[in-house]
Amino acid sequence: MRAVRTALHGGLAGRRVQALAIGLVLLASAAASTLAAGLLAASNAPFDHAFAAQRGADAALAVNAAKAPAGELAATARLAGVAASAGPFAEATVTASAAIPDTPGVVFQAFTVAGRSSPGGPVDDIVLTAGHWPTGAGQIVVSRDLADTGSGASMSPGVVITLTGVPGTPKLTVVGVGVSVTNTADGWVLPAQMAALGPPTEQMLYRFASADSGAAVNAGVAALRRALPAGSVLGAESWLAVKAQENESIVPWVPFLVTFGVIGLVMSVLIEVNVVSGAVTAGTRRIGVLKAVGFTPAQVVSVYVLQVAVPGVAGVAGGAVIANLLAAPVLGQTSQVFEVAPQSIPLWVDLAVPLAMLALAGIAALVPASRAGRLSATTAIATGRAPRPSHGYAAHRLLGRARLLPRPVTIGLAGPFARPGRTLVTLAAILFGALAVTFGTGLGTSLNRVGTDLTLADTEHVQIGLAEQSGQQPSPGQPSAAAQQADMAAVIRAQPGTLHYVTESDDRLGVTGMAGTAAVTAFGGNANWIGYALISGHWYGAGGAVVNTSFLHATGSRIGDTFTLTDDGRAVTLKIAGEVFLPGNDPQVLTNLSAVTALDPSGTSPQMFYVGLRPGVNIQSYENTVFAKLGPGDYHQLSSGSGVLLQIISGLVLILTLLLVVVAALGVLNTVAAMTRERVHDLGVFKAVGMTPRQTIAMVVTTVAATGLIAGLIAVPAGIALHQAILPIMGNGAQTDFPPGIYNVYNPAELVLLALTGLIIAVVSAFAPAGWAARTRTALALRAE
Repeated sequence: MRAVRTALHGGLAGRRVQALAIGLVLLASAAASTLAAGLLAASNAPFDHAFAAQRGADAALAVNAAKAPAGELAATARLAGVAASAGPFAEATVTASAAIPDTPGVVFQAFTVAGRSSPGGPVDDIVLTAGHWPTGAGQIVVSRDLADTGSGASMSPGVVITLTGVPGTPKLTVVGVGVSVTNTADGWVLPAQMAALGPPTEQMLYRFASADSGAAVNAGVAALRRALPAGSVLGAESWLAVKAQENESIVPWVPFLVTFGVIGLVMSVLIEVNVVSGAVTAGTRRIGVLKAVGFTPAQVVSVYVLQVAVPGVAGVAGGAVIANLLAAPVLGQTSQVFEVAPQSIPLWVDLAVPLAMLALAGIAALVPASRAGRLSATTAIATGRAPRPSHGYAAHRLLGRARLLPRPVTIGLAGPFARPGRTLVTLAAILFGALAVTFGTGLGTSLNRVGTDLTLADTEHVQIGLAEQSGQQPSPGQPSAAAQQADMAAVIRAQPGTLHYVTESDDRLGVTGMAGTAAVTAFGGNANWIGYALISGHWYGAGGAVVNTSFLHATGSRIGDTFTLTDDGRAVTLKIAGEVFLPGNDPQVLTNLSAVTALDPSGTSPQMFYVGLRPGVNIQSYENTVFAKLGPGDYHQLSSGSGVLLQIISGLVLILTLLLVVVAALGVLNTVAAMTRERVHDLGVFKAVGMTPRQTIAMVVTTVAATGLIAGLIAVPAGIALHQAILPIMGNGAQTDFPPGIYNVYNPAELVLLALTGLIIAVVSAFAPAGWAARTRTALALRAE
């Protein structure tokens, strides 16, 4: 054992660079793998995990306080089957407007406010993601869903909210942003603040001993209704309904997160095995020397496994720490995608992945060390000097005949054939890095186009809603809906920047042969310029309509078929002209106002105006002018710019792509460093016969240049195929097909650049070891192993 310790100490001291390389590779691999595993864990049932961690409410009851005294509400906590309860919390529903900088007139409808003294409790623990809990009157914490207004702006602490329709129109300052996993309210204030918000109801939150099915939740709610006075329970919301809604919104995003996670894991394993096994193989000559002085095969294997394990322990520990630091921004964004509280890497991932990476490194060292340990001392020493004669010499002879290429370049190009196994693993690592770039580039472009299509941003129009029609309580002296519409139309026509405009009316109507109703959007005029993206077919004409994918699935129809809208015994038949890109499970119909006016005259009053601007007109200036002429409080801007969610997704794609590229580059750097030090004696010979530093750099860089180029050429079609495979899965999750423009995102010039990604990763990563080789003195290289 003493001999093993001595040899281990000598090996670590004499091969400090190699030990450092192993430590760095294991650090990068452990960091990437831990983060990737954390990403996969975060993508697995995020709502369920958040619901358990935040003690979500199995049922949220709205109770009439006048009919159910506080004592009777408190007694429900002791009912059989009730595991925990919280409340009563005063609750009120109001409308509100927020003064967000550079975003005029943001209006919130049916804004639910609850009075709570603290964010914690036995049920529905509210996690603060910004700011603090209210400490006095005039303060409010808003939910993260409410804070992300969907207009590209976000409410942060300091924003002032005006509660409209409440006596005195009180103003509340946002002091924090919180997350309730079961969305029990849109905002929270101190209980004393609720007195100013009108007659409230009471909110009671419960967790049941059994709530894993709709029947179990319904049974628990029924028991509560029986225990309270008749008519006191105004409504109840099940956690299963919230879960279904949340899962519907996150399903489209899970596939791409899983894809990046799997790529990261596979790449990390390949790089680790390549570098560790290469480092041990490079020590074959030393293994022969150890055997020559009396070491047994078992002792040789022990020395080299420990020689990897010592720097490996430090590497995986550091990698776990770095993974958790990187997880803060990455999983912080995934939590917004999944609409849960900020996530972190689970403890079991922090422990299991680094240990698995360390065990993998030990196995990667064990295999070549065992193989070399079985060799005779003479064979091991000879093998350590150069690869086996059958490996690489034919390539050297063949490339040596290429007179157009400098000899250092042909030596470098032939280098990979000396270690074909290592070359294949290096190619795979670079391929996955280039694959991530190709896939990430395409997915990022697709998501940007999705955002453009959903927000109708290509046409750069202005959307203005009528305050009364949007649900605001009309203020004293406010004009009627008809007067508002006339004022709006007059102001819009009078603006020199107006190119054209159209009104929009929204209603819900029945569809013959379909359960439930469809959301019908009727335009008062020609609306084909607005910018709705078509998946197939064309924009509607007279007597026609375009419908979304959900409508086609719900009705079993296709383009060219007819369908009948119904309302109170009246009916109108329309022909499906096209399939429009409107995700979600709500069937939607877009048609002309004249086609549906006869069905529901009272429901066809416009709710908004779309205004197309002349070229060169500034949108913000136009909006400011229009709002100034219309008067405050009567109208509001509905949306502008991309949604916050898509911005978060695009940011995640960029971050994950860059992380994978960095990991691939580190793997290549360490592989080239190991290869260069393995051939340091040959390098000394080349220098002795006149190879210059520039020629040395060219030789080392070209050793991986061809491998990188081949990897990039393979990665482009593979990345495109992955992009084309993942998008339909994401679309199925969003219950929609995609327009052709979402798929066709790669242009020829971009494909050329993407094909060079592998070459760029390889060359850039090889420059550091190439520089070291160029600076190494000839005598020092000749004396090296």
